[in-house]
Amino acid sequence: MNDDDNNWIDIMAADALPSDDVVGLVVAGRDIAIYTADDAVYATDNLCTHGNARLCDGFLEGHEIECPLHQGKFDVRDGRPTCAPVTEALRTHAIKVQDGRVWLSVAA
Repeated sequence: MNDDDNNWIDIMAADALPSDDVVGLVVAGRDIAIYTADDAVYATDNLCTHGNARLCDGFLEGHEIECPLHQGKFDVRDGRPTCAPVTEALRTHAIKVQDGRVWLSVAA
């Protein structure tokens, strides 16, 4: 890590990442969903923008997470909605895997 990386928080061991699945974590007071899809790691807010449902309780297929409440879907790579009734995008977060650890950016 460089000195200019002070906005990064170590959130978990890389070997604790789910395989092609999603896990929810609270990081710096924020509810975050961490996904692995096609050997890449992504992070979004964990609450559906349509209803009060945690996406970590949903179903991940490829790069899409399905909300467990109304079955709306989001692309975890960029947060865009891909299936009604969802119309508002999810906030995404920068994430990286380095030295066996998973790091999340807490930049505003």
